[in-house]
Amino acid sequence: MQNQWKRVSLAMGTLWLATLTTAVVVSLPDGMQSDALADQTDTRASAIDPGQGLNTAQDLSASFRTVADAMRPSVVSISSKIKAQPVSRQLPPGLRNQLPPGFEDFFREDSRGQRQTPAREGQGSGVIVRNDGYILTNNHVVEDADEVYVELSDDRRVLADVVGTDPETDLAVLKIEADNLQAIAFGDSDAIQVGDWVLAIGSPFGLDQTVTAGIISGKNRNRRIVNNGNGFEDFLQTDAAINPGNSGGPLVNLRGELVGINTAILSRSGASAGIGFAIPVSLARPVLTSIIEYGQVRRGFLGAQVRDVTPELVEEMGLKVNDGALIQGVLDQQPAANANLQPGDVVVSVDGKKVGSSSQLVNYIASRPPGASVSMVINRDGETLNKTVNLQERTSEAMAMFNGGNALGAELEPITPETARKYGYNGVESGLIVISVDDGGIAAESGLQAGDVIESAGGNMVGSVQQLQAVITEAKRQNVPLRLIVRRGNTRMIVPLQ
Repeated sequence: MQNQWKRVSLAMGTLWLATLTTAVVVSLPDGMQSDALADQTDTRASAIDPGQGLNTAQDLSASFRTVADAMRPSVVSISSKIKAQPVSRQLPPGLRNQLPPGFEDFFREDSRGQRQTPAREGQGSGVIVRNDGYILTNNHVVEDADEVYVELSDDRRVLADVVGTDPETDLAVLKIEADNLQAIAFGDSDAIQVGDWVLAIGSPFGLDQTVTAGIISGKNRNRRIVNNGNGFEDFLQTDAAINPGNSGGPLVNLRGELVGINTAILSRSGASAGIGFAIPVSLARPVLTSIIEYGQVRRGFLGAQVRDVTPELVEEMGLKVNDGALIQGVLDQQPAANANLQPGDVVVSVDGKKVGSSSQLVNYIASRPPGASVSMVINRDGETLNKTVNLQERTSEAMAMFNGGNALGAELEPITPETARKYGYNGVESGLIVISVDDGGIAAESGLQAGDVIESAGGNMVGSVQQLQAVITEAKRQNVPLRLIVRRGNTRMIVPLQ
């Protein structure tokens, strides 16, 4: 009986203690109640804590804010205007005489004045690159403009002079006269990596000082969109939103350094689809320097045609390397030939920079001034050689050596992506395409047809009519027969010249 009373007493005591504890907790302030009750809950419920993740996000946000504030004085809005132009409807006398009766009046000048094309206005962005008023932007922002105005971050609106343009890179340099300008710092676009954070700043849809954030999502992109596909391209790809009006504005890293000039987007709707392209400063800076110094762009000239090294080409030609730029043709008495570069050589590096594609080599050579010396490492049949090439100037006369012409009684042109598509070729990047064949000529007698691609002659790859003519001249001098390697559709054949 005594033991039973002990158990009852113990139960009563426990109940009394629980009641007292509850009363104490209820009497506490609200904040202390929460802490006290929390001690009685499952420990897993208290584990929800943003902790370091929230701190990291806040640090990143602070970085974005700091860069955006620092960049504001260096970013400008650009407006351009093309005035209305008179358009004559007069026809040459020869065509006017062939018109049906009554149609002459349509092409007669209106007594009230000529018909005019409407005035046009454009908008874009730019970035101040020197404190004395030089601004870098896209060529397509100011192309053919009669007036260009720059609006600064402090709302000043200043008339700008176009110092020079370069359609081949889609860049332009402007100059304004204004005080208290803040130039942007240049970064290293070669060092930036896929995954690095960047900010795009500009005036999309006229909304000036708009900042968008993203990462570098690709490098060394060549989309053949500059200068109708004939320009120099080595785009940085970013998912930072770029929209109409962003063109010419800066792409900056989280140190506030310029790494690219926002230029184009890949979109079906015309608005940002998460794929934007910026010209890297490694390509833009030499253009800027040359335009400021000379008023135009002066470029180095190698005097050789190059193509990408592909797995198919490695197997076909027995190359000993898998990357680089293949020398497919060398012009006589030009820098490459003077340095003893030969068709079949593979350029693997230039001035210590790895060459991963033909466009990288072409862009780098074009970025060097005429007269500059470049050091190349080449692979020739498995042997590594060091070459020093003294560049000449890339002029229209120099480039004409790569143009088409007549040889063997046929009109020939170096193949381009456009002509390759026209004649149904896929993956053919070098050679001379036969445009037409003269009756009774050597080409006709040898069976050449329009659309054939001459890839090599006498064992030498040919990329220009000049190269082919040089091979023909040498074969005649040695009095030896000459054979061509010709591609026709999916077939490659040997064509002995008659």
